[in-house]
Amino acid sequence: MAKAAEPKETPLNKQYNQIKAKYPGAMLLFRVGDFYETFGEDAIKASKILGIVLTRRNNGGFKNELAGFPHHSLDTYLPKLVRAGQRVAICDQLEDPKSVKGIVKRGVTELVTPGVSFNDNVLDVRQNNYLASVHFAGDDLVGVAFLDISTGEFFTAEGTVAYVDKLIQGFSPAEILYCKKYKKRFEQIFGDKYNTYTFEDWVYAYDFSYELLIQHFKTNNLKGFGVENLREGITAAGVILQYLNDTEHKEMNHISRLNRLDKDHYVWLDRFTIRNLELLFAQYEGGVPLIEVLDQTITPMGARLLRKWMVLPLKNKAQ
Repeated sequence: MAKAAEPKETPLNKQYNQIKAKYPGAMLLFRVGDFYETFGEDAIKASKILGIVLTRRNNGGFKNELAGFPHHSLDTYLPKLVRAGQRVAICDQLEDPKSVKGIVKRGVTELVTPGVSFNDNVLDVRQNNYLASVHFAGDDLVGVAFLDISTGEFFTAEGTVAYVDKLIQGFSPAEILYCKKYKKRFEQIFGDKYNTYTFEDWVYAYDFSYELLIQHFKTNNLKGFGVENLREGITAAGVILQYLNDTEHKEMNHISRLNRLDKDHYVWLDRFTIRNLELLFAQYEGGVPLIEVLDQTITPMGARLLRKWMVLPLKNKAQ
């Protein structure tokens, strides 16, 4: 009995696989003509999240799940994927198909994650969308950093596990970065309710992070930001810049300073206080949280600031 011939990989399959391999863990939206297509496991996930039809296609002998949507509907479907916790790599056609013989050149133009997006349809413009980085440095010493890439607000701090836990509760990040080897410890402290992304050990190195930060800010050191002695906080902050680079976010000039979060400047509210006082969310259906009563702001910037004051009340009366 003759052995069945191995399916030949088509040029399009090969191009897709090469691009997909560069973005492990991300859902790849692959532009084909007037559609963004997803394949295999990505297609199965996309069909469930978006409620779109899942089909199977025999392409050059390769049987593959397929789910797609029109390219002009990206602003409708992308927010749903990101809010479901997906990291989404948007792969576009980089040349006009009409002028090309053979396969069109394609490449990822943006990698959107829950904590890294400029898309107004993904963001709630009346509240910050923070990306956080956590660095475990000792038994009870943790560095932490927060960035809202849409506004450029960049903060860092370090302290005990309990202190950093309160910060995480207050900033309520959309995504948290941490070192892969601390997975068990991270989940013991923060649980599994956050969207997360993990890095290898070498990324969480002080010298590496320090260099990334001074290169970005074009300074000789970090003394001018008042964070020079926050070794663990600096390490956490540098990882955020590395993540932005990895996710194809090159234009970062609006991130112009790194701010120190000083525990003496704020009243630190834990999650139980925020919840029980119903500051941001009502505990019961039909309830009204305090933020809805107080928020008479006109601009998104004002709404974000008021929300921050709500969970990080200042101690200084004059301020």
